[in-house]
Amino acid sequence: MNDTPGLTEDAAPPSSGPPSPSSDHAEAVRFYGPDIARDPAGLYEDLRRRFGPVAPILLDGDVPAWFVLGYRELHHVTSRPEWFARDCRRWNQWDEIGEDWPLMPYVMWTPSVMFAEGAEHQRRAGAIGDALDAIDRVDFRDLCQQVADGLIDTFSAEGEADLVGQYAHRIPAGVIARLYGLPEREVPAMVADVLLSLDVTADAGGAHQRVYGRLEDLVADRRRAPRADLPSRLLLHPAGLTDAEVVIDLLVILAAAQAPTGNWIGNTLRLMLVDDQFSVVLQGGRSSSGEALNEVLWKDTPTQNFIGRWAVQACELGGRHIRRGDLLVLGLSAANADPRLHAGVFDIYGSNRAQMSFGHGEHGCPFPAPETAGIIARTAVESLLDRLPDVRLAVPPDRLRWRPSVWMRGLFDLPVRFTPGR
Repeated sequence: MNDTPGLTEDAAPPSSGPPSPSSDHAEAVRFYGPDIARDPAGLYEDLRRRFGPVAPILLDGDVPAWFVLGYRELHHVTSRPEWFARDCRRWNQWDEIGEDWPLMPYVMWTPSVMFAEGAEHQRRAGAIGDALDAIDRVDFRDLCQQVADGLIDTFSAEGEADLVGQYAHRIPAGVIARLYGLPEREVPAMVADVLLSLDVTADAGGAHQRVYGRLEDLVADRRRAPRADLPSRLLLHPAGLTDAEVVIDLLVILAAAQAPTGNWIGNTLRLMLVDDQFSVVLQGGRSSSGEALNEVLWKDTPTQNFIGRWAVQACELGGRHIRRGDLLVLGLSAANADPRLHAGVFDIYGSNRAQMSFGHGEHGCPFPAPETAGIIARTAVESLLDRLPDVRLAVPPDRLRWRPSVWMRGLFDLPVRFTPGR
């Protein structure tokens, strides 16, 4: 790799090439390919059976990594940033990684809150948390309702719609764009670029640059004339964030909210349309929407797996020898399905709200981001069911197509029919 991220003296071993593969990786499972995500639950069960709570895997190009799929082990890793850190510059495989590696967007270091550590991370994440917490919850629900209703208005008279492409995936970016204080006339173009920038197409790079440039202009404007919006709160926060820090952290918030929350909405609507357990909602009730949203976080969580953490020093984890600089992939969905958790083997984690879908520890979603995402998702689900009470699938359930990814869990589309309305 020509532009290997810089290494700090205390963040990585000396550059002497990657270590030889561990003996455990002789039987490692390839964590990529066209069939790997066909049955994620079956994949995690097989890995658990073969390897236990920490499995040797090979990422694209047969790059070695560790897959942490035990709940207790994942809790341990995310609770100890001094042992398992977020700064990707510690990785002992950089000499083997080309610029065109498919997972480069997940591991490429950026000066954002995502890779900050220690006091610097606390400064950045604390400012984000405070800025989100300052949002009035009643006003925020009203905003989510307005966005949801506006989207429903675009297809309610048609009698059919794709609830993924026309609805679920458009709501989070629409809400965040308005929290950022963008003029209403600019929101549609911003939402379109956000969706395009997160897709795997030749146009994604250009869309990303347009979003980044718009946020730069927005932050510069708010530095001159602050308003009652999220960028202004970050700029005025006692943490003293620079314009560049605010721009990249606004981009992180936007990306972190968009795909996970959009898929959370889509996966929940799918569950409520195919599972008899939640059919009461489709008969005019609302009481099961919260249960369905929680069920999805446990069983079809939008962020399946996350890269990751890097070992600060050699250690043992789940019976495996982890070397300094090794990459650990966090198996959020696999940990949620850990049989030991549901059998009550470690009751301290046994709450119904103890799922790992929002991460955990210092680098989990900062408070109140999970609450904010929950308000967006619940309002989206309930608004649709209120407006289209007889909504039903337009295809058999077994024809719904999941996107082929081990990283995110979401549908290509969710075609439905309903009685046309106004």
